[in-house]
Amino acid sequence: VGFNTCSYHLLRSARSIEASSSSSNTHIKPICVTVVPVFRCGPAMGYKVGNLPDINQPVNILEEIVWYKAKEIEAFRDKQPLPMLQALAKKAAPPRDFKAAILAKAQQTGKPGLIAEVKKASPSKGVIQADFDPVRIAAAYEAGGAACLSVLTDEKFFQGSFDNLSKIKAAGVSCPLLCKEFIVEAYQIFKARVSGADAVLLIAAVLPNLDLAYFMKAAKALGMCCLIEVHTEAELARVLQLDGLEDHLLGINNRDLGTFKVDLAITQRIMDSWAGQEVKRRGILMVGESGIFTPDDVAFVQAAGVGAILVGESLVKQGDPAAGVKQLLSLA
Repeated sequence: VGFNTCSYHLLRSARSIEASSSSSNTHIKPICVTVVPVFRCGPAMGYKVGNLPDINQPVNILEEIVWYKAKEIEAFRDKQPLPMLQALAKKAAPPRDFKAAILAKAQQTGKPGLIAEVKKASPSKGVIQADFDPVRIAAAYEAGGAACLSVLTDEKFFQGSFDNLSKIKAAGVSCPLLCKEFIVEAYQIFKARVSGADAVLLIAAVLPNLDLAYFMKAAKALGMCCLIEVHTEAELARVLQLDGLEDHLLGINNRDLGTFKVDLAITQRIMDSWAGQEVKRRGILMVGESGIFTPDDVAFVQAAGVGAILVGESLVKQGDPAAGVKQLLSLA
């Protein structure tokens, strides 16, 4: 009896762990407060079964970032409740057309429209640009020929902020702005709009389709578009089930979520898949993200079928970001 009871508890624990991580087809478990016990088994109850996965601990950096958002959002909400943000959003100037800016620049240059990223640090690289002035960098990107800008707003892991977004907007930079945030609540979308964003990032590995659809509607109601990021063929196939994708952008991130290693071939593999061909057939604008450092890299992802690229590290670490943009796009 002791063995059967132990087996039942082990099976139930394993199933709960599996369900929490896979039932929504995302890579992120919901935050748990479960205590995983050590079971005593056998007739004499002398054998222990332990070493079960601790479902209270994040399994990778993305999960750690997302779990921390609950605490971060609560602090934001204490200072600016949602009704306050909603009122401010109504008074804000209309958002700029993020997608149209990319298409116009691509038509002008014959290159993928560049979303240049204002980024101080990352979990994998640490501080990328010690002399970090978000307004200076944003203005230089625009002068170099970027179509749009991406602004990191995560504070703990990327040393970004919503204040950086507001400063760039207030400085008169005309490029449309993407709020590069790990969005898990509609509150963040309103905060992005109030801070000057014209578009927001949604990560398929974090959000099931039900949440993606809800956040897309929330963004559209505020006049913003979404960049919906995928990492695998399966994620892209799932996202393609959403209505209204043609009004937004899709992105392929070449970075492995568990290790943060980058492989540019991921873009080609996904675009060559059935789901990638469906993206082309439907005329959905695809963005290549991560691992793009040289003109050859730009040519590689463009040949794979992307119409835009999002580049941060290779540009922001340069002393002259404007020259870096021109060199990357072969515009110099």
